Amino acid sequence: MKEVTKEVYLKWYEDMLLWRKFEDKLAALYIQQKVRGFLHLYNGQEAVLAGALHAMDLTKDKMITAYRNHVQPIGMGVDPRRVMAELLGKVTGTSKGMGGSMHIFSKEHRFYGGHGIVGGQIPVGAGLAFADKYFETGGVTMTYFGDGAARQGSLHEAFNMAMLWKLPVVFIVENNGYAMGTSVERTANHTDIWKLGLGYEMPCGPVDGMNPVKVAEAMTEAIDRARRGDGPTFLEMKTYRYRGHSMSDAQLYRSKEEVEEYKKIDPITQVLDVIKDQKYATEEEIEAIDQRVKNLVEECVTFAEESEYPPIQQLYDVVYEQENYPFLPHKL
Repeated sequence: MKEVTKEVYLKWYEDMLLWRKFEDKLAALYIQQKVRGFLHLYNGQEAVLAGALHAMDLTKDKMITAYRNHVQPIGMGVDPRRVMAELLGKVTGTSKGMGGSMHIFSKEHRFYGGHGIVGGQIPVGAGLAFADKYFETGGVTMTYFGDGAARQGSLHEAFNMAMLWKLPVVFIVENNGYAMGTSVERTANHTDIWKLGLGYEMPCGPVDGMNPVKVAEAMTEAIDRARRGDGPTFLEMKTYRYRGHSMSDAQLYRSKEEVEEYKKIDPITQVLDVIKDQKYATEEEIEAIDQRVKNLVEECVTFAEESEYPPIQQLYDVVYEQENYPFLPHKL
């Protein structure tokens, strides 16, 4: 695994803090009805992304996930201003304001969504990996899904084909305990989701998803295996979300005390504790990071709010262009 240095810890802290504050701002904008539709926030799960990015090669590896998908593209290199603009439905967004919260996408940065259909991204991730194998790109696809999606039949079809063809894919279930609001214990007679990989003789196992170092270690091993041509791995990231499934979730299925207990192992706090214990940064330097993050989030909001909504013509431009019907000229 690439060494986890002082610089890595400082980057993890700044990145994860940005993701957390970005999502917090989205929650506020949602309450103001500036973000419409559904909004699924990532608060608490940041170590899963931070650790994975440390292990990935962003020049060729891909990522695909479900609808809790705002901060992943930022981690992959997408301008956070464009992500914010997409969530506000503006033309400067990643999908010109037509994808919204659940459909952030960037082919340029190899981030393939953002999928609203539960588990729909699992076979698509295997397909992306098939393309990498076919074209010999050397890339690996990180395919994320939630503990609720682990009960979808498409998972088994994708697992079977990925093992049969030794596809360069890492399947990752982000087990935050409750799916939409039903605990893992109530959805199956087993609670160790990673054991689903055993039925396909797929390397699999649990990972502490609240610690970016543990995530990086597991992801490095899985990515190396895939890149060697030895096929997929299935990892269960045991994590926790501090907010509801979505902004409309009343969270009646868990207590406030439980949430507070998990906040004691907040991944951002864990990283900050290491920075302070190892004296990687002074209090003034930490405050400077905090201010940079605050300024960037406000810059994202200003950019999004000052951007225009998509013009009506765009509705026609993104469907299709018919050569023998010149009355709707395309501009894209």
